[in-house]
Formats: sequence, C-alpha cells, structure tokens
Amino acid sequence: MLLVVVALAAYLPALNGGFVWDDDAYVVENPNLRTPDGLWKIWATPTASPQYYPVAFTSFWLEYRLWGPDPLGYHLTNVLLHALNGVLVWRLLLRLQIRFAWFTAAAFVLHPVHVESVAWVTERKNVLSGFFYLSAALAFFQFRPVAAPSAGPPRWGRYAAALGLYACALLSKTVTCSLPAALLLVLWWKSGTVRRRDVLILGPLFALGLVLAGVTIWVERTHVGARGADWTLSAVDRCLIAGRALWFYLGQLCWPANLVFIYPRWHIDAGEVWQYMFPLAYAGAVAVAVLGRRRWGRGPAAALLFFAGTLVPALGFIDVYPMRFSFVADHFQYLASLGALVLLVEVGARALGRLVPDDAPWRTSVAGLVLVALMGLTFQRGFAYENLETLWTDTLASNPDCWLAHNNLGEVRFEQGRIEEARVHYREAARLKPEDPQFHYNLGKAEWTLGNVEAAISEFEEATRLDPNYETAHLNLGIALRRKGLSEEGLVHIERAVQLKPDFPQARNALGVALAQKGRRTEAIQQFLAAAESSPSDPESHYNLALTYAQSGEFRTALAHAKTAVDIRPNDPRLRSLFESLRRDIEKR
Repeated sequence: MLLVVVALAAYLPALNGGFVWDDDAYVVENPNLRTPDGLWKIWATPTASPQYYPVAFTSFWLEYRLWGPDPLGYHLTNVLLHALNGVLVWRLLLRLQIRFAWFTAAAFVLHPVHVESVAWVTERKNVLSGFFYLSAALAFFQFRPVAAPSAGPPRWGRYAAALGLYACALLSKTVTCSLPAALLLVLWWKSGTVRRRDVLILGPLFALGLVLAGVTIWVERTHVGARGADWTLSAVDRCLIAGRALWFYLGQLCWPANLVFIYPRWHIDAGEVWQYMFPLAYAGAVAVAVLGRRRWGRGPAAALLFFAGTLVPALGFIDVYPMRFSFVADHFQYLASLGALVLLVEVGARALGRLVPDDAPWRTSVAGLVLVALMGLTFQRGFAYENLETLWTDTLASNPDCWLAHNNLGEVRFEQGRIEEARVHYREAARLKPEDPQFHYNLGKAEWTLGNVEAAISEFEEATRLDPNYETAHLNLGIALRRKGLSEEGLVHIERAVQLKPDFPQARNALGVALAQKGRRTEAIQQFLAAAESSPSDPESHYNLALTYAQSGEFRTALAHAKTAVDIRPNDPRLRSLFESLRRDIEKR
C-alpha cells in the first residue's frame, strides 16, 4: 500500500496533465476506440493502429467506454499500473532472495527516469507490458524455483500461466521478448549452470517472442516508416550506438539530473577512435564481473547482462521510428533498469556498510533520503507533461537543436494563432533539417497566413522538390500561384494533388473552383461531387455546388445543396446567407 501511495503522490502533476505527443493517434483521434467493431480491427488488422500491440489498445478501447477522451482516467491507469509493477518487483526480488527488495522496488517506482513511461499515455505499452512481464516471471519461478527443481510434481498450471502472461506482455509491447533469456540468466546466477531441461521448457517462449518480434519489425518498417537515410547505418555504427547507449542509460539511473523527452541524436563516426571506448568498456565490465564471480558472486555479471540484454531491442540493432531523431529515450529502459537498480542498491549498501557501523541509528535515514530525493525529482519532472506546449518548451530548454521539438512547438503556436512565433520555430526546424519537406511546407503555411505569398510559394516549391509526391504541398502551391496570378501554373499543381490523392476533398474543391472560374462548370461540378463523396461531413463541397449550379441557372438544385451545407453546419453565417439568398430568388421567380 505504501508503494501505491508514494506512486500516486509522486505522479500527482502527471495525473493533472493532458494528452501529449502521439496521444492523438493512440487515443484522442483513434477511430478504433469509438466503435464496437474497432476492437475486432485492433486484433485482426496489424496496421489498423499505429503499432500492433492489441492488448495495449484493448485497454484504451475499454477505457474509452468508461471516460471517453478525458485524460485523467488514462493517466490514473498508467500510474496504478506502474505502482502495481513496483509491488511485483518487490515480490519477485523476495522470491529471488535479493537483499533490500522493498527499497529497490520503491526506487523503481520513484525513479524519475520512468516518468516518460508513466506520464505519457502512449507509453501504456510500457507499464502494461511490464505488468505481464513481471507476472510471467513470478509464475515461472513458482513453476521452476530458482534454488533447485521442485521435489514434487511439476506445477504445469503455473507454466501455462507464465506462457499466457508472456503472450500478453508481447502483445502489449514486444520489447518483452527478452524475458526467456532473462529467466535463463537468473537460473544461471542462482545455480551456476543452465540445465538442458530448462532450455527446452523455455523453448515455446523463445519461439513466441521471435514470431511477434518479427511482426513488430515488419510493422515498424512498412507501416510506421522506420526506413530511409536516417536508418542507413553499418554494423559497426550500430555497435558504437549500442555501447554509448548502455553507458548513457546507466548514467541517467545514477544521476537523473537532466532528463529530456528527446535527447540529441549523436554523431556516429566509425573513424573516431574514442567512440569505440563505449562498447569496449561495457564488454570489459562484463568480462571483469564474469571473471571475478568467485570473489563477488555471479550477481554483478547477471545484472550487467540483464541490463544489456533487455535493452537489445532499443540499442540500434533494430530499426525503430524514434531513431530518426534520437538513439536513446527514457522509456526504452523501463524494464532494463531493474538489473542496474539491483546492482546499484547492493553496491551502495556495501559502500555505506564500510563507512557507517551496522548499529548506526541513521542508516535507515540515508535510504529514506534517497527515496525522498527520487520522489521529488519525479514530482518535478511530471510538470513537463502537462500539455504539448510544456513538453516541447522543456525539450528545447535542454536540447535547443531538436528540429522535431521546434516543428511541433511551431504547430502549437500556429493553432494558438501566434503565427509569428510559429514561423520562427518552423524556420529553425527547416534550418536544422533542410532535407525534410514537412518543415518547408509548415514554414510556407505560416508565410501564407501572414500574407507573404512569395515566401510561401518558395517554401511550397521546396517541399514539392524534396518530395514530388507531397500532395498537400502541391495543393497549397497551386492555390498560392493562382493568388499570384499564375492561374495555369497553379492549376497544374492542384491537378497533381488530385492525381496523387484522389480522395483528397480539399484538392477536389480547389480544382473545382479553378475549373468553374475558367467557365468549365460541368467539370467543376464533377470535382465538387467527388469531394462531397470523399467527405460527407464537410459542407464546403455542397457550398461550391450550390454556387456553381446557381451560376448555371439550376436554382432548385443549388438550393438543395445549400440546404445540405446548412444542415451540416447550421451556425455558419456564410452558408446560411447563401441558402436564404437562393430561397428568396426562387420565391421571386
């Protein structure tokens, strides 16, 4: 209960937070959460959601039935799952006969490096998969005790439970595929050997993990888009990234003073000798721990191997989308941190024991102060996740060259109507990553809103040059060129937008307007009808149809479309004015 209480207290700012980055795709704007058949799509269609983690999305689907788009419920669930994971860590460490089990579990619950996994609703994947991962480990060690095989008959029900819980962990987030290897590592740590029977028993878990990990890799490459120049890395580059990441994560656990939502993306150069020191140093630390196991026991080697092995899916060997802007993220080490925390607590306790007598009354106070400090850092870190503005502002304060944060803060400013400030951030994003067409498009959008037609055209042209299939950039470039008086050039780009995306209602409407202005009303009407079919809830196409039919003298047809537009958006004075004008004209006639 104390673990749950301190978790709720530490994450109070996060509980008051809203939705942040990616939460729109995962929850707020996810159509699968709104309908009963959405649950079937979540399970049956791997590309129906941003990632194929059906258990995680099922939890969102269930919650949407309870509190809809209110962020409080989702945040509370994340915090409670994290607290429950702390309880499971405590019970698991007790079963593994590890000293200071409760303190280590409390450190896991209160460590600020986990705020990203808890305060960010999207990372339900982490806390939910962690629950199933830890539960599966507990069930397995009830089936196969760590000290020695059970003297009684095998408890196959516990094994079946472990297998089922592990499947749920994988279907929540496949980084948990390392669990079978971790279980073997623990058995080696406790007994000094790995029995052939244990390997065979864990065989189905290894097979299941490999299959679902393969599904995730496929989804990341084909659906999420983890491919391209940002992922063009040699095997040596990936080893350099992995070595540096391991020490980075250890450093964040030891001294969590400068946590950032997006860390700078390192420059990896296989020609720089000093970069090889990271992987070599970690390999050396593991070698020393293995060779020194007679003196220190197998615990340090097991902890270091668990830490590295659990992090393998996030060390750069497998292409994942976040590698586009950073090679590391706090949420990547949610489960891996357990190995390092156990080792750090043991080392710290032994160091304290050498300095302070065992009977010193304030030894417990030292442990309490450590937890209070971690709790304070977690509480403070939670404010960064209040909303999108606080998240991206906090990111830029520590990582001013983060082009993604500049672009996303620009989007926030644009929606707030602070266009000048948005332009500054868009311009900085385009400067930092000039090869990204989206940033030039966004800058052009800001210039257009500010009335700078020439500057907008220049940015839209650059966006279409970098990505000739960028349909939205073609559309806006066409509109801007027509505003400048270059009607034919503009028409070419609007037509190109329609060719690239036939179900693009805005492009269809723009093309219809251009054709109507050239007197080609029949063709214009076809475009407006196609736009209305693509987006039935958008009144703009019906408004355009009403105008075009009226110009053609078909007033009753025009009135019908004007009425449809008003029915869709009854409080729009422009639509109502057209409807009333047509109605009066028909009455006069």
